[in-house]
Amino acid sequence: MIKIPQDIYNKIIEHSKNDYPLEACGYLVGNNEIVIDIINMTNIDKSNEHFTFDPKEQFQAIKYARQKGANLIAVYHSHPASPARMSKEDIRLANDTSIKYLIYSVSEEKLKCFSIDKEKNVTEEFIEVI
Repeated sequence: MIKIPQDIYNKIIEHSKNDYPLEACGYLVGNNEIVIDIINMTNIDKSNEHFTFDPKEQFQAIKYARQKGANLIAVYHSHPASPARMSKEDIRLANDTSIKYLIYSVSEEKLKCFSIDKEKNVTEEFIEVI
């Protein structure tokens, strides 16, 4: 499970719609599955099928989370025209089993959360909007 304040939930959706038709991406900052902030990242791939974070922004995001006394607890990205599910590419690139992966489907207007284990088994997680 992940707990997301309503305003941050709305910001994920807003970022996804603003970057449409490209994939939007970013981090969620928090502790113990409770989100306290959002960091919108630049998709340097400028693609509607995949994303890559800007390495300089990644470093800044880690630094920012530490300054807040928190961690990067989730990666979020959008699927402009496909369902809110982990694609084969998403699964292949999901190497951190300690974080959640959130996907917002712009076409379906749905946000879903997933975890992944070291064997690449994907589990859908509950999102609690607080």
